[in-house]
Amino acid sequence: MRSSSKQIDMTKGPIIKLVVLFALPICLGNILQQLYSTVDTLIIGNFCGSVSLAAVGTSSQPVEMLLCIFLGIGTGVSILVSQYFGSNDADKLKSTVATSVSFLYMCAIPVSVLGLFIGPLILKFMQVPEETFMYATYYIDIIFLSTLGNMGYNMNAGILRGLGDSTASLLFLFISCFVNIILDLVFVAGFRMDVPGAALATAIAMFVSWFFSIAYIKKKYPELEFTILPHRVDFGILKEVISVGLPLGLNNSLYSIGHIIIQSLINAQGSTFIAACTVGGKINGLANVAITSFSSAATTYAGQNLGAKNYKRLKNGGLRIPLFSGIVTAIAGITMTCFCRPVLALFTNDEAVLRLAVQYVRVVLPFTWCYAIFNGIISFVNGLGEVKFPTIVNILMFWAVRIPCGFIIANYFDGTYIMASFPISFVFGMLAMLSYYLFSKRWKEIKRLAQ
Repeated sequence: MRSSSKQIDMTKGPIIKLVVLFALPICLGNILQQLYSTVDTLIIGNFCGSVSLAAVGTSSQPVEMLLCIFLGIGTGVSILVSQYFGSNDADKLKSTVATSVSFLYMCAIPVSVLGLFIGPLILKFMQVPEETFMYATYYIDIIFLSTLGNMGYNMNAGILRGLGDSTASLLFLFISCFVNIILDLVFVAGFRMDVPGAALATAIAMFVSWFFSIAYIKKKYPELEFTILPHRVDFGILKEVISVGLPLGLNNSLYSIGHIIIQSLINAQGSTFIAACTVGGKINGLANVAITSFSSAATTYAGQNLGAKNYKRLKNGGLRIPLFSGIVTAIAGITMTCFCRPVLALFTNDEAVLRLAVQYVRVVLPFTWCYAIFNGIISFVNGLGEVKFPTIVNILMFWAVRIPCGFIIANYFDGTYIMASFPISFVFGMLAMLSYYLFSKRWKEIKRLAQ
């Protein structure tokens, strides 16, 4: 396959340097992606009110729950692309890309329709306060109508990451973020459309990202024979994609259902606390942008080197990449914790919301470096195509640790400290994934081959 100057071949060269070069555009892209929701929050917080702010904050879980299975399958596409790129199998690459386009349409349209009916039911299950419910319903209805753009962009970004091209996503997000900001100002600040305006701005921006990603792939990688509409499916490739991606998607789905249960515990504390957690979550997201970028790098690194049968580099990168992610996240988290109050004040002038948001940040952020290491190891192991152990750990972390801790705190202690269940689960997850390097037969085999 022809190599682009923007592709990064992780099968040779300094490990951390390559990982940083790969992760940096994704990290910048994550900042822009955080800016999507942050701009919504800033404008709604300043032009609407705490009820609207709570509606946006509580609306993400229903969307996440229905989309995450298919986004997990998109990750499966990325893993296969990275492995075929590492082994220089051009035919399998083309078949994987063609199959992913067809699979996108097979999934996105039914999910859009399903979301319109299931979304309000999930909001009721989450005990969304009555004054927030109507706005939250408006938001998720509009976002579900943009499912094709959302899933399409993520699928294409996964293909590009598998090829070692992480720079392109930054360009797409920069353009769509600019569109999002302009439309937020027009719809919410200008036309006073409130929550529906913010949702419409985000939906349009998602489609912009998707269209630009299509144009980029067709121009830069013509050998992939990428098409806008579905035209063929390789059922052998589809089986591989599902075998790798479905466990990831189901894992994400269980994780998302757990988020809904946690959110219902948060919602029971009232709209002020919901708004505070929404604002605190934005700061948390900004401080942790490095996590997903280094995790994406870990997945691509593992896939490419496995495809190239470069076991020595697999062994060397298995711990270095997650630990480096943990160090970067620790520095960002501690810095943001120290200066959180003036930053949070940009989102709201409601003193009650501000006080609880500061509490959220100070409880959660100092421990997110544990989550960075946990997520880095999981992503690396997924890149090897080994998804069973990470799935078990993820389920235990959420369902055996975070949810029970959140329930106990909400019902037997101070409910405004529900967020303490997050760092407890982070520590558990990190320790559990570190055990992979001690007890996994697959890792012992990789170390033997590395000799």
